[in-house]
Amino acid sequence: MADVLIPRPAATVTLVRDAPGGFEVLMMQRNFKSVFMPGMHVFPGGAVDPHDNSPEIAALCAGLDDATASRKLGIAGGGLAYWVAAIRESFEEAGILLASNAAGEIVTLDDAVRAERFHAYRQRVEHGEHPLSEMLRDEGLHLPLHHMTYFSHWITPAGAPRRYDTRFFAAVAPPSQQPLHDNRETINHVWVRPGEALSLHKQKKFDMRTPTLHTLRLFAEHDNAETLIKSLRALGDIPVIEPRIARSGRRVLPGDPEYEAAGTAAGRGTF
Repeated sequence: MADVLIPRPAATVTLVRDAPGGFEVLMMQRNFKSVFMPGMHVFPGGAVDPHDNSPEIAALCAGLDDATASRKLGIAGGGLAYWVAAIRESFEEAGILLASNAAGEIVTLDDAVRAERFHAYRQRVEHGEHPLSEMLRDEGLHLPLHHMTYFSHWITPAGAPRRYDTRFFAAVAPPSQQPLHDNRETINHVWVRPGEALSLHKQKKFDMRTPTLHTLRLFAEHDNAETLIKSLRALGDIPVIEPRIARSGRRVLPGDPEYEAAGTAAGRGTF
């Protein structure tokens, strides 16, 4: 039997905003040339980087310490890095920066000069030329981690060519910031109601993986961003969900009749 890859730690953030008649989620479309999930509609996210777990960035976090973050995730240590990674990926992939000034106010990017300055930061952070911590210090900002709500945990099926141990977060998007895809990993972005995204998926107009669909179904049960976040914060222990690939090729979840028969290392595929 081939060796099973150890999942790489990763974080995803679902950004939400209120809109007439309900609320919307931000979705990014991945580049069709991407090796991982080409063309898929996803939430901003990616692998945890070493700098996400550095003392420099930890010193600039507010509202949560590593011990508490790790306890929420059920791990011995390093939990803070997942919250940091979610914010960093939101900035890199979507141009949305969840950072606050000394007064606790989320940074605004509606001024053209400031927006251009942070766009330059974004490119340097994305390419590893300027650590996120340096940008925060330069601008007198910190990361308000208490604005992020942890609500789900997924692990890519065994046998997949790439595996991720992904923590899912939700946050209300800053009203003074506009998303902008990077035209590298992502080629498009859209604000969409959860129910509408699910409908588009059924019409084969939105290609999405199982964790994304699962998240949208959960979100579609709520009427606005406030009740959604309140509900997510009230969740108890977050179970890990590890899909398996059945012999038929169908992705199956715990509780599915085919799940046990699929085995822990059967099949190939992403989520």
